Amino acid sequence: MTEVTRAAIESTADALAAQLVVTPVHRWKTDVVVEHLGKDTEVQLKLELLQHTGTFKARGALNVMAHFSAEQRARGITAISAGNHAIAAAWVAAQAGVPAKVVMLRSANRVRVERCRALGAELLLVDDAEAGFALVEELVQREGLSFIHPFDGPYTSLGSATLGLELSRQVHGLDAVIVPIGGGGLASGVAAAIKLCSPGCAVFGVEPEGAPTMTASFAAGAPVRLETMDTVADSLAAPFTGPTSYALCREHLDEIVLVSDEQILAAQALAFADLKLALEPAGAASTAALWGPLAERLRGQKVGVIVCGTNIDGQTFAAQLARSAG
Repeated sequence: MTEVTRAAIESTADALAAQLVVTPVHRWKTDVVVEHLGKDTEVQLKLELLQHTGTFKARGALNVMAHFSAEQRARGITAISAGNHAIAAAWVAAQAGVPAKVVMLRSANRVRVERCRALGAELLLVDDAEAGFALVEELVQREGLSFIHPFDGPYTSLGSATLGLELSRQVHGLDAVIVPIGGGGLASGVAAAIKLCSPGCAVFGVEPEGAPTMTASFAAGAPVRLETMDTVADSLAAPFTGPTSYALCREHLDEIVLVSDEQILAAQALAFADLKLALEPAGAASTAALWGPLAERLRGQKVGVIVCGTNIDGQTFAAQLARSAG
């Protein structure tokens, strides 16, 4: 298996540099931060929502595609997602001129479905993740399509690790980094990169209380599957963890904290009010952790916050803001 080493991360970053946006870091230092976290707490927001396709997902999808042969590309790719990975897979396929059959959940936000179609992918809608993964496997076996996994595999983690490497180069002397966890594709790469570049920096993963898949995996000592999930942060509701993402998270994460839907929605509203950022709930999860379970522990420290995504339509966003206010 390809190892996720510092040399491999740096090589991946160099290989993908021309195709990715170097997303900016913003120092969040308004009165709201001072009042809640104290004047000595330095918050650095890594604005990955400004990446191609609106999330970090382009990094992993690009790196997986880069390792497909010409024959694999000619046959085409497939992917499964509630939305963000589907968009990234469709975008990567369009960039490479590769046919794509993308499986999406019927419950996916409509703007994500529309964006996937606009990128030229053929969409196949399913009722749930189990049916989706089964259909993807059928496409691989029957049509010879190559699968771009939504969160597991060394090339996916190496792609995500370029985000951690980028942050470590942009901001020196971080005491802690907070990163959301769905299936672990983002957290596994970011945590590995941060620890390999700055071993003394703590890395906290954050999951919704209603979808604690990695937390359950840590408790079991192996990847597990959750039978039910219920969270507003649909992008973080992965039904299981994979062996690569689990192993890397287990090795490099210091701790996982849980946040409620109410905390996520409050952080989403805060980001809009104080920063004018329109985040999907998953994109607000790290802020929810900083404002909630990690507030006192990280007081007075220099903290990197991964702001991972913004694929949401205006109507849904307004409804979520209203829910937070009410």
